[in-house]
Amino acid sequence: VAIRRSSGDLVLNVDSDTTLASDVVAKLALKMQDPAVGAAMGQLAASNRSDTWLTRLIDMEYWLACNEERAAQARFGAVMCCCGPCAMYRRSALVLLLDQYETQLFRGKPSDFGEDRHLTILMLKAGLRTEYVPDAIAATIVPDRLGPYLRQQLRWARSTFRDTLLALRLLPSLDRYLTLDVVGQNLGPLLLALSVLAGLAQFALKGTVPWSAVLMIASMTIIRC
Repeated sequence: VAIRRSSGDLVLNVDSDTTLASDVVAKLALKMQDPAVGAAMGQLAASNRSDTWLTRLIDMEYWLACNEERAAQARFGAVMCCCGPCAMYRRSALVLLLDQYETQLFRGKPSDFGEDRHLTILMLKAGLRTEYVPDAIAATIVPDRLGPYLRQQLRWARSTFRDTLLALRLLPSLDRYLTLDVVGQNLGPLLLALSVLAGLAQFALKGTVPWSAVLMIASMTIIRC
């Protein structure tokens, strides 16, 4: 409703628990001056970083996700998910995509998760670039307990796997690095889980150190970095 009632050239999406630095709008708008850019996201940080050991780790995770993953994707013109807490969109493109966005389905049922990743994919399919602006800082509240964090991660993982299927036809039109990155994002967690389970099974059944699983996990970490 807000998007349909808006009249400006740009639309800024902000989560209710997110605090923006005073210059975020100006810095994102500067990136959006290029008409080929459909969306741009800022750098996320945990506003409650100092609360627990978990919030400190999540803040580190956000830094890596923004300044390694998103920054690398932006180098090739296609950030694969402009995150919901702070993302700016070109309204003229957004209006054309709203019908697809509002009627998002998965396996024939209305979808209510991963809307930021889905909208980013729609922007890329429309032929527009998506960008990352590292000095546009947005601080958001992150889970401080393991249960809510795991539920959040499960929701995000479902979104990643689902929207990868939607993006498969898009990948050939993007730089080959993006294909490598998307494959790594989807296969990496599955191989990691399999390696951990295999290692635990070997230790439980044979009582031996699962060096093959340890080496696999170390190799995956090095490759990912």
